Amino acid sequence: MKLSLPLMGMLFATVFTAGTKASQAADYPLPADNSRLIGENTTYVVPNDGKPLEAIAAKFQIGLIAMLEANPGVDPLLPKPGTVLTIPSQMLLPDTKREGIVINLAELRLYYYPQGESKVVVYPIGIGQLGRNTPEMVTSVSQKIPNPTWTPTPNIRKVYLKEQGITLPGVVPAGPENPMGLFAMRLAAGQGHYLIHGTNANFGIGMRVSSGCIRLRPDDIEALFNSVPKGTRVQVINQPIKFDIEPDGKRYVEVHQPLSRTEKDDPQTMPIAISSSLKKFKSSDETNKDVLTSAIERRSGMPVLVNTGTEETNTPPASAM
Repeated sequence: MKLSLPLMGMLFATVFTAGTKASQAADYPLPADNSRLIGENTTYVVPNDGKPLEAIAAKFQIGLIAMLEANPGVDPLLPKPGTVLTIPSQMLLPDTKREGIVINLAELRLYYYPQGESKVVVYPIGIGQLGRNTPEMVTSVSQKIPNPTWTPTPNIRKVYLKEQGITLPGVVPAGPENPMGLFAMRLAAGQGHYLIHGTNANFGIGMRVSSGCIRLRPDDIEALFNSVPKGTRVQVINQPIKFDIEPDGKRYVEVHQPLSRTEKDDPQTMPIAISSSLKKFKSSDETNKDVLTSAIERRSGMPVLVNTGTEETNTPPASAM
C-alpha cells in the first residue's frame, strides 16, 4: 500500500464532516510481566452513511494506517457499504519498560501506563512526516500547556507558503483554529521543540502528517493531558516488528509497515531489518517459519500466531465483501 499522505489529508479535509465523536479511550487490563498480548480484534459492517474510513477509525480508537493495514483494498474515502472490516484492537505491548508514555513510531500508537494502576491506555497518533521525522528518544514531560499558542518556525512558514500558498502569522493564537488543538505537553528533549498535542483537523491521526510532534485526536489529548503528571517519563521507539512467547507457549509476531526513508520507498514492500533476537525466535523448532515469513510480507499490523503446526490462514481476515 503506497499512499500519498498529504494528498489523502487534503481529500479527507474536503469530505470528512466535522463533529465526529471518538469513542472512549482504549483501556486494557495490564497483563502479567511475562505476557504482552492485549485486546481482541472485532469486525464491523460498513453502514451506508457516506462517511470515510477515518470516521470508523475514530469510532473504534484506531489510526487510519492501522485500519488500512488490517483491511487492504478498502477505499479510505468511501468504503463500500456492507463491507466487513477487521477492527485491529489486539496488539502486543512494546518490548520495553512499562512506565509513563511509550510511543512506537512504526505502529503509530502511544501507550500510557498510569502509575499505580494495573492498566495501559492506548491512543492512535500522528507523527512527523517524511523529512520532518519524529526522533527516537527517552525524555519526559517538561511542561503542560492548556490552550496553547503556536509559533511556527521560519522553515515551517516557508513550507506552508511554498506548498499551500498560506502565509502563516508569527504566532497563531489559542483557540479552535489552532493546529495544536486545545492541549499540549512539551517534551524536555533538545530545545523543547517536540510536543504531544491535539489538532484542529479531522484527519491525520494514524498517519505521518506533522512537523515532528506527536498528534492526538481532540478527545484523546484532553484525556491524556488530564491524566499525565508533569515529569512523566516518555520513551519514543521505532519497532515495526514485535514478537512474543506467551505464558501458554503461543508465539506471536506483529508486523507494521516500516517508516519510509525516501519518497520512492513503498512501506508495504521495503525491507525490514531483522534483529538477532528475531532471528533466534524464527530459528526455533517451535516457530512455523513459513507463517512468520508470510506475516512479515503481509504486514497486517495485528498479532499473528506462528507456532509450529499453525497454518498461514490463521491471520485474521482483512475484509470481506
